[in-house]
Parts: sequence; structure tokens; C-alpha cells
Amino acid sequence: MEWMLLPYRRYAEFSGRSRRKEFWMFQLLSVIVTAIGYGLMLTGGAASLLTGAAASPDFATEPLAEVSFGPLFWAGLILLCLWALASFIPSLAVTVRRLHDRNMSGWYLLGFIVAVVILSMIPVLGPLLALALEVGYIVILALPGTPGPNKYGPDPLGQADPEVFA
Repeated sequence: MEWMLLPYRRYAEFSGRSRRKEFWMFQLLSVIVTAIGYGLMLTGGAASLLTGAAASPDFATEPLAEVSFGPLFWAGLILLCLWALASFIPSLAVTVRRLHDRNMSGWYLLGFIVAVVILSMIPVLGPLLALALEVGYIVILALPGTPGPNKYGPDPLGQADPEVFA
């Protein structure tokens, strides 16, 4: 749990390096919170969009007439919105620090985002190229960092205790 919350302790720290463990545990926490939020939304009435209302014969004229969202839907939506707001800066920071661990500039993140947006605008082949780029980027983030110190700081692998960064 310490590694999942470490990016929040280093909230807007874009300098230095982050271990794979810190990055991927934060990603795991994001997946868990997102799954809980979507689960709440589905149990709170969003499932009726997929089943009940879409099956009605009047769906073409009044698509949302029979849909009602319960309190669980709104709780899930609020959870997801708060999570997105609270995690935006730490997510960027931990990704930049992970790139630093690979001895790459954090500006590669911006280049990646711009490339995916541009490729996604190309019809038919563009989304496939964007997917290939995203898979390559995940591979880069999954590879081990450079051993020893690099121009972004000392090797974080030797510092196994997350309290070092507190």
C-alpha cells in the first residue's frame, strides 16, 4: 500500500527517478478505483442503458425516457471525478520520473500524447498505429531503469524503503 500512495507524497515532483514498482503499483491502484467507480455506476442504473432502455421500441424517439439513475450511480460518478482530479498531477509526475529512470526526458510523454492524438485522427489505419505506439510506450515503461546514477539522479532501486522519499 505504501508504494501505491507514494506518488501522492511526491505530488508534483517531476525531478528524480521512480522505480517500476512505484509506477505500476500506482497504476494498479488507479485500475482498482476505476473498477469500483464503474461498478457502482453500473449497479446504480447505468446498466439499464445497455439492456432495458435500448431494447424498448421507443428508444429511437425517446432514448432516455425509461432510464433512471440511482444513488449508487451518482456515488460512482463522483468517485471517478474526484479520483481523476486528485490523480492527474501525480500520474503525470510518476510517469515523468519513470521516464527519467529509463534515462529519457519527461518531454517524451508530451510527444507520445501528441503522436497518439494525431494518429487517432487518421481514418482506418490511424487507430491501429496509435495502438501500436501505446503498446510500445507500455513496454518502455516496463523495462528496467538504467543501473546506477544517471543525469536525473541516483538509482532508486537501491532505496527499497518508500520512507526515503517522504
